[in-house]
Amino acid sequence: MSSLVGADEDQPAGKPPVPEHVQAAVRTLIEWAGDDPSREGLVDTPSRVARAWREYCQGYGENPAIHLSRIFEEVGGYDEIVLLRDIPFQSHCEHHMAPIIGVAHIAYLPTDFVVGISKLARVLHGFARRLQVQERLTAEVAECIWNNLKPQGVAVVIEASHACMTARGVRTPGVRMTTSRMMGVFRDDLKSREEVLKLMGF
Repeated sequence: MSSLVGADEDQPAGKPPVPEHVQAAVRTLIEWAGDDPSREGLVDTPSRVARAWREYCQGYGENPAIHLSRIFEEVGGYDEIVLLRDIPFQSHCEHHMAPIIGVAHIAYLPTDFVVGISKLARVLHGFARRLQVQERLTAEVAECIWNNLKPQGVAVVIEASHACMTARGVRTPGVRMTTSRMMGVFRDDLKSREEVLKLMGF
């Protein structure tokens, strides 16, 4: 068996081959699962899996706060809630490396400026594309916005399905987990909290 089994067949142009020790780890996992990594259908799987995981976890290579560096001060006196609802995301649980698939609702109450709405989704994806637990993901997104935009308030609610629960273990499909993080006025003022949750659909 060559040192780079399957690398040539699945190697994107201009990208380095997957290291042998990474492919060996995937082959070991295939054997542990009960299959033969040398059979035709699996011979290229180690390099494919390795490249897929580099993509799943590309958030480790970025600083999500970068997306909040460009601000807009000319907002015509706007001083109400800015909300982006139903942002789809995918992550992987750090306990079983199984998919976490869900949506996030992100809101903030600006001070003197706003950011482009796509930046809120980029912050979410920057943290989601790492091994995660949903509670930490929720907190990281909220704190990143709070620390970099200095708004009056931040509210983040995430709803997600966890394959580590739906596809294994208790095997209970259809269950969704909800987590929230409220900061500033959304934490301290009940009316503001109720307003943002109503806008989110809760």
